[in-house]
Amino acid sequence: MGFSGGAMRCLGSILSTRMVSRCPTTASGGNGRGFSSCALNRGVTEAQTSLIPLRAPNTQCGSALFLRRFSVEASDHMSLIKQLRQRTSAPMKDVKAALVDCNWEIEDALKELRRRGMVLASKKSSRLASEGLLALAQNESKAALIELNCETDFVARNEIFQFLALALAKQALLVEGSSQQVSGVCPIASEHLEDMKLNLEHPKISGKKTAQNAITEVAAVMGENIKLRRGFMMSTASHGVVSTYLHASPQRGLGRIAGIVSLEVDDKIAQLDAIQRIGSELAMHVVAAKPLFLTKELVSTDALESEREILKSQAQNTGKSQMAIDKIVEGRLRKYYEEVVLMEQKFIVDDSVNVKTLLDKLSKEVGSPVKIKSFFRMEIGEGIQRLEASSTSENLAEAV
Repeated sequence: MGFSGGAMRCLGSILSTRMVSRCPTTASGGNGRGFSSCALNRGVTEAQTSLIPLRAPNTQCGSALFLRRFSVEASDHMSLIKQLRQRTSAPMKDVKAALVDCNWEIEDALKELRRRGMVLASKKSSRLASEGLLALAQNESKAALIELNCETDFVARNEIFQFLALALAKQALLVEGSSQQVSGVCPIASEHLEDMKLNLEHPKISGKKTAQNAITEVAAVMGENIKLRRGFMMSTASHGVVSTYLHASPQRGLGRIAGIVSLEVDDKIAQLDAIQRIGSELAMHVVAAKPLFLTKELVSTDALESEREILKSQAQNTGKSQMAIDKIVEGRLRKYYEEVVLMEQKFIVDDSVNVKTLLDKLSKEVGSPVKIKSFFRMEIGEGIQRLEASSTSENLAEAV
């Protein structure tokens, strides 16, 4: 097949251009145009072109293969880190360190994390834990309330911590022998709380274990001191209700302040719906009004005498007669009763009546006398700061 002269020139130009790009050196030669001498030789044959030196093999190919292999390994490592974090919620630096130490074997790293966490949890057990949540569980006749403490409110908002708190409360409700009386409130012994058997079903904490072991495991994951500080049980008689209220509640059954009220009715066939409704409002009242005693008769002698002395000292500064001072003291004592005695307090939902009057109206509504058997108020962390301050003072005194 023949080519015309123009076609041959075009093809020659293309070949020359390709050969120039492949030629390792350029020479200006006598032409002064800076072209490769091999490209300017129009008489180059195919045999001669085979002798033209070619560029050395591209080392970037090896680098690319190395980078590709490295990126695949890095991707696998990040996937393992993500999986282990999802399973443990441990900090990323701890997860990575455990995987590196265990040669990126995830199951071995999981065991290593738990081992390190247990050691860390034991080291942090002496640190102050005044944050946390109250957890409440109840049935028709009783309610259990526990306090689970941590160091920061950040951990208190964690769903693993909240799951554990609710699990502890539900199990505390089943503790036998925790209530030493037919109705009323009583503490649950600490040994009963710590030895409770839990059957946990959570992606990050599961299986059968004691309450103490579960707390230690969560403390290891959270990296904070976590303590089951106390627990209480309130029960009622066969025909009555236990009403509860939780303040600042992140979810059902959890809160920072709890109020519990036990109401009983004499008539066994009385409807309990109205009693339950008023009971819920009274539980909220207990949280807001902070009563210390149920009735005036139950005010302790020490508390009454202390208040009486304070009021008498204040009245004597007025310079009035002794008779007038006595009247002032008695009047202020009535005010004191309204502040600390539940039955004398103004009802927070309707301050036109006090709690005693409210119960009288409820008794007429259900057709049988209704009375408050007991009440209880608890707030997260109450008393912890004071105990910490007193222990610090004692340590300082010993040091001196």
